Amino acid sequence: MRKSTRSFSRTAASSLAVAALALVGFQATGQTASAASTTATAKASSIATCTTANTKVTVSTVSRPINHLLLKATNTGSKPCYAYSAPFLRAGADAQAPLQWVEDSTPQSVLMLEPGQSAYAGILTYSPDGEGGSLAKNLGVLFTDRNGGATATEKSLKLPGSGVFFNSAAAVTYWQDNAADALVW
Repeated sequence: MRKSTRSFSRTAASSLAVAALALVGFQATGQTASAASTTATAKASSIATCTTANTKVTVSTVSRPINHLLLKATNTGSKPCYAYSAPFLRAGADAQAPLQWVEDSTPQSVLMLEPGQSAYAGILTYSPDGEGGSLAKNLGVLFTDRNGGATATEKSLKLPGSGVFFNSAAAVTYWQDNAADALVW
Protein backbone atom coordinates (compact mmCIF):
# COMPACT_ATOMS: atom_id res chain seq x y z
CA MET A 1 0.00 0.00 0.00
CA ARG A 2 2.83 2.35 0.65
CA LYS A 3 4.17 1.92 -2.86
CA SER A 4 0.91 3.04 -4.42
CA THR A 5 0.72 6.01 -2.04
CA ARG A 6 4.24 7.05 -2.98
CA SER A 7 3.60 6.73 -6.71
CA PHE A 8 0.40 8.71 -6.27
CA SER A 9 2.32 11.37 -4.41
CA ARG A 10 4.93 11.57 -7.15
CA THR A 11 2.23 11.82 -9.81
CA ALA A 12 0.36 14.45 -7.80
CA ALA A 13 3.57 16.43 -7.22
CA SER A 14 4.45 16.21 -10.90
CA SER A 15 0.98 17.41 -11.93
CA LEU A 16 1.14 20.21 -9.37
CA ALA A 17 4.51 21.36 -10.74
CA VAL A 18 3.17 21.37 -14.33
CA ALA A 19 0.12 23.34 -13.23
CA ALA A 20 2.30 25.87 -11.39
CA LEU A 21 4.53 26.36 -14.44
CA ALA A 22 1.49 26.75 -16.65
CA LEU A 23 0.07 29.35 -14.29
CA VAL A 24 3.32 31.31 -14.30
CA GLY A 25 3.38 31.15 -18.12
CA PHE A 26 -0.24 32.30 -18.26
CA GLN A 27 0.49 35.24 -15.95
CA ALA A 28 3.53 36.21 -18.03
CA THR A 29 1.45 35.99 -21.21
CA GLY A 30 -1.21 38.16 -19.58
CA GLN A 31 1.42 40.71 -18.60
CA THR A 32 2.83 40.69 -22.13
CA ALA A 33 -0.67 41.09 -23.60
CA SER A 34 -1.37 43.89 -21.13
CA ALA A 35 1.86 45.65 -22.10
CA ALA A 36 1.04 45.20 -25.80
CA SER A 37 -2.45 46.58 -25.21
CA THR A 38 -1.00 49.61 -23.42
CA THR A 39 1.45 50.17 -26.29
CA ALA A 40 -1.34 49.88 -28.87
CA THR A 41 -3.50 52.31 -26.89
CA ALA A 42 -0.62 54.79 -26.66
CA LYS A 43 0.00 54.49 -30.41
CA ALA A 44 -3.71 54.94 -31.20
CA SER A 45 -3.90 58.02 -29.00
CA SER A 46 -0.96 59.54 -30.88
CA ILE A 47 -2.93 59.35 -34.13
CA ALA A 48 -5.00 62.46 -34.74
CA THR A 49 -8.32 62.89 -36.51
CA CYS A 50 -7.95 64.32 -40.02
CA THR A 51 -9.24 67.91 -40.01
CA THR A 52 -8.88 70.96 -42.20
CA ALA A 53 -5.97 71.99 -39.96
CA ASN A 54 -3.79 68.95 -40.75
CA THR A 55 -5.16 67.95 -44.16
CA LYS A 56 -5.16 69.65 -47.56
CA VAL A 57 -8.44 69.17 -49.44
CA THR A 58 -8.93 69.61 -53.20
CA VAL A 59 -11.85 68.98 -55.55
CA SER A 60 -11.50 68.20 -59.24
CA THR A 61 -13.57 67.13 -62.23
CA VAL A 62 -13.24 63.65 -63.69
CA SER A 63 -13.91 62.47 -67.24
CA ARG A 64 -15.74 59.34 -66.05
CA PRO A 65 -18.23 58.73 -64.63
CA ILE A 66 -20.28 61.69 -65.74
CA ASN A 67 -21.83 63.96 -63.10
CA HIS A 68 -19.00 63.23 -60.64
CA LEU A 69 -16.28 65.14 -58.86
CA LEU A 70 -13.31 63.76 -56.92
CA LEU A 71 -12.47 65.01 -53.45
CA LYS A 72 -8.87 64.40 -52.34
CA ALA A 73 -7.61 64.81 -48.76
CA THR A 74 -3.83 64.73 -48.18
CA ASN A 75 -2.32 64.55 -44.69
CA THR A 76 -0.05 67.59 -44.36
CA GLY A 77 0.61 67.04 -40.65
CA SER A 78 3.66 65.50 -39.00
CA LYS A 79 1.83 62.45 -37.62
CA PRO A 80 -0.77 60.01 -38.94
CA CYS A 81 -4.46 60.94 -38.94
CA TYR A 82 -7.69 58.98 -39.25
CA ALA A 83 -10.13 59.84 -42.06
CA TYR A 84 -13.36 58.71 -40.42
CA SER A 85 -16.50 57.80 -42.39
CA ALA A 86 -17.26 60.32 -45.14
CA PRO A 87 -16.91 64.07 -45.32
CA PHE A 88 -19.80 66.40 -44.61
CA LEU A 89 -20.27 68.44 -47.80
CA ARG A 90 -22.27 71.61 -48.33
CA ALA A 91 -22.91 72.40 -52.00
CA GLY A 92 -23.26 76.17 -52.21
CA ALA A 93 -23.36 78.86 -49.55
CA ASP A 94 -27.10 78.53 -48.93
CA ALA A 95 -27.30 74.70 -48.70
CA GLN A 96 -29.75 73.57 -46.05
CA ALA A 97 -28.29 70.10 -45.41
CA PRO A 98 -25.10 68.16 -46.17
CA LEU A 99 -24.96 65.76 -49.11
CA GLN A 100 -26.09 62.26 -48.27
CA TRP A 101 -23.49 59.51 -47.79
CA VAL A 102 -23.36 56.49 -50.09
CA GLU A 103 -23.71 53.75 -47.45
CA ASP A 104 -22.70 51.01 -49.91
CA SER A 105 -19.25 52.60 -50.13
CA THR A 106 -18.38 51.95 -46.46
CA PRO A 107 -14.81 50.56 -46.35
CA GLN A 108 -13.84 47.61 -44.15
CA SER A 109 -11.90 49.85 -41.78
CA VAL A 110 -11.12 53.46 -40.98
CA LEU A 111 -8.43 54.94 -43.21
CA MET A 112 -5.24 55.98 -41.46
CA LEU A 113 -3.25 58.50 -43.47
CA GLU A 114 0.47 58.71 -42.86
CA PRO A 115 1.98 62.17 -43.53
CA GLY A 116 1.81 62.75 -47.30
CA GLN A 117 -0.81 60.02 -47.94
CA SER A 118 -4.20 60.79 -49.46
CA ALA A 119 -7.80 59.59 -49.16
CA TYR A 120 -10.46 60.04 -51.82
CA ALA A 121 -14.23 60.51 -51.90
CA GLY A 122 -16.38 60.44 -55.01
CA ILE A 123 -19.14 63.03 -55.34
CA LEU A 124 -22.23 62.35 -57.45
CA THR A 125 -23.47 65.85 -58.28
CA TYR A 126 -26.84 65.02 -59.82
CA SER A 127 -28.96 62.29 -61.34
CA PRO A 128 -32.06 62.36 -63.55
CA ASP A 129 -33.85 60.68 -60.61
CA GLY A 130 -33.16 63.71 -58.41
CA GLU A 131 -35.40 66.71 -57.96
CA GLY A 132 -34.82 70.44 -58.17
CA GLY A 133 -31.26 71.61 -58.06
CA SER A 134 -29.10 74.65 -58.44
CA LEU A 135 -25.67 75.78 -59.55
CA ALA A 136 -23.11 75.87 -56.73
CA LYS A 137 -19.87 77.81 -56.95
CA ASN A 138 -18.35 76.59 -53.65
CA LEU A 139 -18.16 73.35 -51.75
CA GLY A 140 -17.98 73.40 -47.95
CA VAL A 141 -16.01 70.46 -46.50
CA LEU A 142 -16.02 69.25 -42.91
CA PHE A 143 -14.27 66.11 -41.72
CA THR A 144 -15.97 63.56 -39.50
CA ASP A 145 -14.75 62.90 -35.97
CA ARG A 146 -14.47 59.54 -34.25
CA ASN A 147 -18.06 59.76 -32.96
CA GLY A 148 -19.60 60.53 -36.36
CA GLY A 149 -20.02 64.27 -35.80
CA ALA A 150 -18.51 67.08 -37.82
CA THR A 151 -15.16 68.58 -36.90
CA ALA A 152 -15.06 72.25 -35.97
CA THR A 153 -13.66 74.05 -39.01
CA GLU A 154 -15.13 74.05 -42.52
CA LYS A 155 -12.94 74.41 -45.60
CA SER A 156 -14.57 76.18 -48.55
CA LEU A 157 -13.38 75.04 -51.97
CA LYS A 158 -14.07 76.80 -55.26
CA LEU A 159 -15.82 74.41 -57.63
CA PRO A 160 -14.46 74.00 -61.18
CA GLY A 161 -15.59 76.20 -64.06
CA SER A 162 -18.45 78.61 -63.45
CA GLY A 163 -19.94 76.21 -60.89
CA VAL A 164 -21.42 72.72 -60.69
CA PHE A 165 -25.09 71.69 -60.79
CA PHE A 166 -26.32 69.71 -57.75
CA ASN A 167 -29.79 68.23 -57.25
CA SER A 168 -31.46 66.14 -54.53
CA ALA A 169 -29.70 62.95 -55.70
CA ALA A 170 -26.25 64.39 -54.90
CA ALA A 171 -24.19 62.13 -52.63
CA VAL A 172 -20.64 61.51 -51.43
CA THR A 173 -18.83 58.23 -50.80
CA TYR A 174 -16.96 57.25 -47.68
CA TRP A 175 -13.21 57.92 -47.74
CA GLN A 176 -11.38 55.39 -49.93
CA ASP A 177 -7.65 54.70 -50.25
CA ASN A 178 -7.66 55.23 -54.03
CA ALA A 179 -9.49 57.36 -56.58
CA ALA A 180 -10.80 54.44 -58.64
CA ASP A 181 -12.71 52.96 -55.68
CA ALA A 182 -14.11 56.39 -54.79
CA LEU A 183 -15.56 56.79 -58.29
CA VAL A 184 -17.28 53.38 -58.45
CA TRP A 185 -20.50 54.72 -56.93
